[in-house]
Amino acid sequence: MAGIVLNVEKREKIGTGGARATRKSGLIPGVLYGGARGAISIEINAKDVIMAIRSGKFLSHMVELNHQGEKQPVIPRALQFHPVTDEVIHVDLYRVEENAEIAIDVVVHFKNHEASPGLKRGGALNVVRHTIKLKCKANKIPEEIVVDLTGRDIGDSIHISSIVLPDGARAVIRDRDFTIATIVGRKVEEEVAPTVTAAPAEAAATDKKEG
Repeated sequence: MAGIVLNVEKREKIGTGGARATRKSGLIPGVLYGGARGAISIEINAKDVIMAIRSGKFLSHMVELNHQGEKQPVIPRALQFHPVTDEVIHVDLYRVEENAEIAIDVVVHFKNHEASPGLKRGGALNVVRHTIKLKCKANKIPEEIVVDLTGRDIGDSIHISSIVLPDGARAVIRDRDFTIATIVGRKVEEEVAPTVTAAPAEAAATDKKEG
């Protein structure tokens, strides 16, 4: 659990007009999905959402939903932002059980760039996957997947089979050893001096002068 609590109420006003009225009240409209209760329209205190986002542990982490003292674990799955102001205007949440196994995208981070011979020689890290979908318990979602670049040279490919995943987690894709990143060489463009060719008229004029 990320230690984040969202205080919510059931949203009576639905539709575009209702969502606009909710936002004017300092609340953010959202929908709670999953479980036997089905989808329920909710409204969340905007300050709670802003603080959760600033914590860096909101999306893809299990948080606690509080509705009039009744608490339940949920997974935030989607945020919608205003295209101009960047304010959060909608939130999607999914009910989960703490011990339930879920599939979730986990961010990939790379370390020890300075210990990669390929990068030292001017190569570049080509990231194929910035996230990897893992299956894990809802209460044990990994913060990140760390890829060590130590010893990696130009031409090397880093596959999922070479990564030690957190305990209890496994990749959703099981039928192939997919690539996470590669070390590639930088292309050096050679500058070729342009060849100047005299135009036919200029060449003819030159021949007459010489004659």
